Amino acid sequence: MTQILLPLALIGSGMAAGGLMIASLGGAPLLLSLPADRYVPVHQFLVTRFDPFMPICMVTAMLTDTAVAALSRDATQVPAGVAAVLLLGAIVVSLAKNVPINKWVGSLEPGVVPPDWERVDPRARWRNWNLIRTGFAVTALLANATAAALAL
Repeated sequence: MTQILLPLALIGSGMAAGGLMIASLGGAPLLLSLPADRYVPVHQFLVTRFDPFMPICMVTAMLTDTAVAALSRDATQVPAGVAAVLLLGAIVVSLAKNVPINKWVGSLEPGVVPPDWERVDPRARWRNWNLIRTGFAVTALLANATAAALAL
């Protein structure tokens, strides 16, 4: 069974880590460089592309890693368990920090900047939390790669 689950975990964590790396290396710097009136519509556009995709990748990888850790009785058990915990961390950061920011920005009228923008501008906070969850996801991918190498 782990011969099927481990590749799914590796694919899911790879896609999640890749998506978050794209956001960290390209999306966040782009959003930080935009004037506030352009930031809102661009953020809204990007979120509608990543939000359906990223949760599916992270949850699938976490669940398959959990199953590998629970079902295997070999060297893959520990790295799969570590990957599951790291992915759970990425999911918690996403739900507790990034998703609320995404929802707030999504509620704004495109092109209309709130009068207290300097105080409420979420871009640096979003970037910082995204870097944390990216670190979790990339480390989970490394743990899954270790598990896959041990399974050979």
